[in-house]
Order: sequence, then structure tokens, then C-alpha cells
Amino acid sequence: MPANQESTLALETLAQPLLLACGVKIPNRFCKAAMTEGLATPRGVPGEQLETLYRRWSRGGAGLLLSGNVMVDGRYLERGGNAVLEDDTHLDNFRRWAAAGTEGGNQFWVQLNHPGRQCSRIVNSQPLSPSGVQLELLGNFARPRKMTVADIEDVINRFGRSAALVKEAGFTGVQIHSAHGYLGSQFLSPVTNKRSDDWGGSLKNRARFLLATVDEVRKQTGADFPISVKLNSADFQKGGFTLEECLQVAAWLGEHGVDLLEISGGTYENLVFMDTSEADEQRESTRQREAFFLEYAEAIASATTVPLMITGGFRKVSTMISALEDGTTAMIGLARPFCVAQDLANEALSGRIEQLPNHEKRLVLGKGFLGTASSSAAIRAINNQGQAGWYYHQIRRLARNERPREELGILNAFCRHMISDFSLGIQRRRLG
Repeated sequence: MPANQESTLALETLAQPLLLACGVKIPNRFCKAAMTEGLATPRGVPGEQLETLYRRWSRGGAGLLLSGNVMVDGRYLERGGNAVLEDDTHLDNFRRWAAAGTEGGNQFWVQLNHPGRQCSRIVNSQPLSPSGVQLELLGNFARPRKMTVADIEDVINRFGRSAALVKEAGFTGVQIHSAHGYLGSQFLSPVTNKRSDDWGGSLKNRARFLLATVDEVRKQTGADFPISVKLNSADFQKGGFTLEECLQVAAWLGEHGVDLLEISGGTYENLVFMDTSEADEQRESTRQREAFFLEYAEAIASATTVPLMITGGFRKVSTMISALEDGTTAMIGLARPFCVAQDLANEALSGRIEQLPNHEKRLVLGKGFLGTASSSAAIRAINNQGQAGWYYHQIRRLARNERPREELGILNAFCRHMISDFSLGIQRRRLG
């Protein structure tokens, strides 16, 4: 078979639609994965910038777009500038956002979230969590209040209500965020869930919050509305949620009718998905090094009937095709590359690119920057937050219909990010 014919057949793997159990079909195997945008008003209302941003991504060819965090309770935000959908007051704004983000004929799902203890003290000085365990991270987070059973039931109902509003606004699906140390993840982890009632202790009890949330969302959206869950493969911290526990939860999610399971990992305390250390260079193979969670997905895929989406590190089209062909994943989740190449799905599907943009390697400060080896933890924090800030800056430019500014340096990006997040948090706090 000629090489160009083999290449065409391989690309057809990426172009193949994915039929979900609910009956909905995703047009191809590319997903623009969730990235927090911080572009809503201080009251959490989406506007023209989010419409512009997602219109551009919709035209870029990905079969599925996932929004960044949309919060189910406006008192508790992941960061200032989050969109909040807890009632129908501003539903027309969400309708315009949904229309813009589906312009290209793609699916556009809203990622619903509650931060739990990972709510900055700038936004709220008393967040909630399963057990009141404080997040000790640069003094940014206050000691949370242990949730009562009434609190838990309220949050579950809020997820259901928000999901119903997502559907009413014209979005085509919903994702429940239960990874990266947010509230759903806090219930799953023994580190943050030390309860002794029906919501803690055994894995079955720790998973009760997530499964009850899935059931409530299904109840309020119907059998034909796609429901996805974002789940940690592991917390990657001592005493945390493990891969073995993830396999069981993944199986339960299948039994509860989840349509797509996105696999990630880590928490704010151990950001595996944002790690800039040289440890990644020591992984066993190029394939595993490129897509962070493939090795975990292979085990998870054998434990559940739910199609998997892997997000994190894919940079070569050939690696994506291999992962799809061997059944490790059903969807390819990409986030940061879409910040500098919003047309990358169209480019990849047409065979015009093999290598995706990858700026992380140059956006790194050396360990000698602050003068001593002991400063490596500080350097790592600047690198992680600086990289995040660099991509947030590109998102803001896309939202203003501008070109990416790829020459921006990491220190500049870090400072911009810190100032922007503080300002957004203060604006939200002033509203009460």
C-alpha cells in the first residue's frame, strides 16, 4: 500500500465519529479539553469575549469542545472570572455562548464544578470541604468548614439544577469535574475525606457523592443528554486516591450511565498534569512520555465499558492515532495547543501537520535563577504558574480576536497571571 494511502487511512481513525451510549454522536475524535478562562464578569456572566473565543475554537474542527469551570454555586469559585450558572437570571447570555460554540456543527459541553476547599481566600474566607482539612499552599486558601449532610445534598442538587440549565441554554452535554483536588475529588480521597458517616470511610461511601451527582444530573437532563466525568487516575500523593480505587469507581460510573470518562491526575499539591520537571524525560517510552496518562488508561479501559478520553501531553498526530487504534482511548483531549493554534484539528485531519505546538520546554527558568539549589521548589512554582499564565494570556488574546503572542516570556506571564487573578478575586469578593 502506498505511504500516502496508509497516511489517509490512519487519519480516518481521527475523523471517525464516536457514538455515545445516550445516542449522541461526536463528529470526530478531537476534543478541545477544559481550560479555566477567567473571562466572565465579576458576577459570573459570560459575554462577548467567551462567545468570540469559542466561536474561533468551534470553527477549528474539533468534534467536541469542553468549557472551562462553570460553577454551580456563586459563593465558591475556582478563580475570579469563572462563569456561574445557578439560576436562569442570565440564561440568554449562556444561550449566546452555546450558539457561538456550536457554530461549526460540533458538540459543546459545559464543565460543571464546585471547588470545595480549593477556593481562594480572596474569593471566600470559609470554603467547604468533606472534612475541614485545609489546603496548605502559599497561604492562598483558608481553613474550610466541614460540610453537613444538608450541605452535601444542596451541592448535589445544584449540580442537577445547573445541568438542566446547561441543556436549556442549548449546550449539547455536560461534564462533572471530579479531578484535580476539587470537591468531587476531595470526597474520593482519604487525605481530604475523613468522615465516618455514609459519605466517608470505605471507597463505596467516598464515591457516594460523585455517583449521587451523576444520578441527579441524569434525572434533571434526561436519558439522551451526554454526561461526562473527569476523574483522577490517581492523586499521586501519599494516602490519596489510588489507581486501584479509580478502576472500581470507573466501573461504577459505567453502571450509572456515564457516556464519556476523561482521565487525568494530581491535585493542587501535586500537579502531575503541569509538571515541568526533568522527571518526564525518564519515562519508559516516547509514547508514555508524550501522553501523561496513557499507561493508566490502559488499565482503566479494561475495567469499564465507558469510552475514555485522555488529556495531557499529546503533541504528535501519529501518537494520537496509535492510542485510538490500540483502544487505549476513544477521544484525544488537547488543551494548551488550542491556545496558539485554534485550527489544529482541521490541520491534523487534513494531514497538513504531524507535530503540534509545544512551548513548555522553552517556558522554564533554570534552577540557578534565584541563586541556590534550595530554591528549586520556588522555581518549580514559578514555572508551573508562569506556564499557566502564558496560556491564559493567549486565551485572552483569542477572546479579543487577536493573534497569539508567542514571544511572551515566562516571568512576564507569571507576573501578569498573579496580578490578574488577584484583581479578579478582589472584584468578586467586593460583590459579597
